[in-house]
Amino acid sequence: MSKQRIGFVGSDTAPAQEAMKSLKDLYGDIPLDDANIIVALGGDGFMIETLHKFIHRSLPIYGMNRGSVGFLMNAYAVKDLPGRLRAAQLASIHPVLMHADCADGSSVQGLAINEVSLLRESRYAAKVRISVDNKVRLDELDCDGVLIATPAGSTAYNLSAHGPILPLGSRLMALTPICAFRPRRWRGALIPEAASIDIEILNSDKRPVSATADYTEARQVTRVSVRQEKNQTLHLLFDPEHDLEERILAEQFQP
Repeated sequence: MSKQRIGFVGSDTAPAQEAMKSLKDLYGDIPLDDANIIVALGGDGFMIETLHKFIHRSLPIYGMNRGSVGFLMNAYAVKDLPGRLRAAQLASIHPVLMHADCADGSSVQGLAINEVSLLRESRYAAKVRISVDNKVRLDELDCDGVLIATPAGSTAYNLSAHGPILPLGSRLMALTPICAFRPRRWRGALIPEAASIDIEILNSDKRPVSATADYTEARQVTRVSVRQEKNQTLHLLFDPEHDLEERILAEQFQP
């Protein structure tokens, strides 16, 4: 491994800022433009922000938990950070690309590391038609919304919506309904990562729907397409005793 040039970023919370100061005092303060490894201090939300921020540089990112949720983070410790980084295991993931057409004729694109979420905007349930690789798979679904989750994001909103947990190597996406009303018993589907998912909003004037790819939101959408963005690769570093695959496996046995 080339010489470590560690850049530190932290969320706005006091614990994260205090931790960042301690680490910079001990290991130096490399400008982020010169860093070849990023250490992110915060929770899972801040990790997602950091991944988006450095997505075009393909830098390995090592998270340490100074937030409320730390599924994507390692335990915080000041001692021997360079040694931990050398021993860390690399996990590479691809985001998904959302393309949303809106009722006013505009379109919105955004990358999602966790999930693309479609949610109703009014008191009326959303009514959608779902196609996979240009073949209609569900002609009509009445629901509060729909999620398309990556393996890395399958333990976030998707899990709260009773969707499946996907191991990183599964090469799948989770298509999960939120409060499906009709068909009531449809619980979602596992979609190959290479597939294209198209969701058409039915009766969108009366039943408006928004679509969000992590932080990119589109309002009153009429059609949303989602596919994996193979040209973008994100690199996360995890301590060997607590890597992401182990976390995903352990999460499935939580009471």
